[in-house]
Amino acid sequence: MKKVAVIGGGPAGMQAALSLVQMGLAPVIVECSSALGGKLKDWHQLFPSMTPAHEVLDELTGQIADAGVEVMLHTEVEGVTGQGVTLAGGRKLEADAVVVASGFDIFDARLKEEYGYHIYDNVFTTVDVERMLNKGAVALHDGSAPRRIAFVHCVGSRDEKVNQKHCSKVCCITGVKQAMEMRTLFPEAEIFNFYMDIRMFGPGYEEMYQSAQQDYGINFIRGRVSEASPTIDGRLQIKAEDTLVGRPMKMTVDMLVLLVGMKAGGSNAKFSAALPGGGITLSSSGFVAPVDLFAGNVSSGLEGVFYAGTVSAPKTIGESIDEGAMAALRVAEYLKGRK
Repeated sequence: MKKVAVIGGGPAGMQAALSLVQMGLAPVIVECSSALGGKLKDWHQLFPSMTPAHEVLDELTGQIADAGVEVMLHTEVEGVTGQGVTLAGGRKLEADAVVVASGFDIFDARLKEEYGYHIYDNVFTTVDVERMLNKGAVALHDGSAPRRIAFVHCVGSRDEKVNQKHCSKVCCITGVKQAMEMRTLFPEAEIFNFYMDIRMFGPGYEEMYQSAQQDYGINFIRGRVSEASPTIDGRLQIKAEDTLVGRPMKMTVDMLVLLVGMKAGGSNAKFSAALPGGGITLSSSGFVAPVDLFAGNVSSGLEGVFYAGTVSAPKTIGESIDEGAMAALRVAEYLKGRK
């Protein structure tokens, strides 16, 4: 039975492995962390259906266990070829093909010092909020409930100053989802979303955006927040511009939530450098570049190596799962042609 190395145990990697099993192949998932799931492990509810994230994760990991897929945890991949992968320490894992589903990194909000992340109390990222929601303990630094909450869109997306020119695709809808969750938790609080422009591209997204305004009373202000600073009473003052009315504004809030974007995974450059001129190329954003964006969107250009999920661009969880299945199909076609 032909072996396929799958780099990454997130939704795309798990679905790729499951689809490979169905095609009579033997996948091996190589995951650097201590458990399968990728970023999905930290999520609370998924937009727009508000499905608990653990339901999707439990379904995928359950199927992996039932299928008997081999999983290598705590294992770093240093290099990729069509004949397998090089693991940390120089050990080789031979394979007949490879699916790279190593995902993305979260933009480090500390790079946007003007927002005060890890400098001032009560400045959080969307990732922090999801973790608090999972623990059932959303609160300010002193344990009290916020009276006014502001979400800042496009932190680490569409920003040339930090070399993150791309749109991260899911930040807008994440801001809407979390604002609605905050309204449920804190019905008396004022909640604001500061945005550049709202991009609601997915099924049910526009309806969710409308509901956030009409049913949940979320305020949306078109304008980028320029900076945040602490006030004498321990709150945060933010400066922004309401571009719809053309006026600068200041607002004092209790909680500032930064909608951090997707950054190209750090392993992308490592894989590319390991094979100079060998087929794994990167786009200007640092994500891996497929052969083309249409018929070859999961093909690397390197024989025997395929891509799935957010390793090549920001995507939703559903899109990543679909691409995992597509990558498995392309692997099966490739290996069939090599008999």
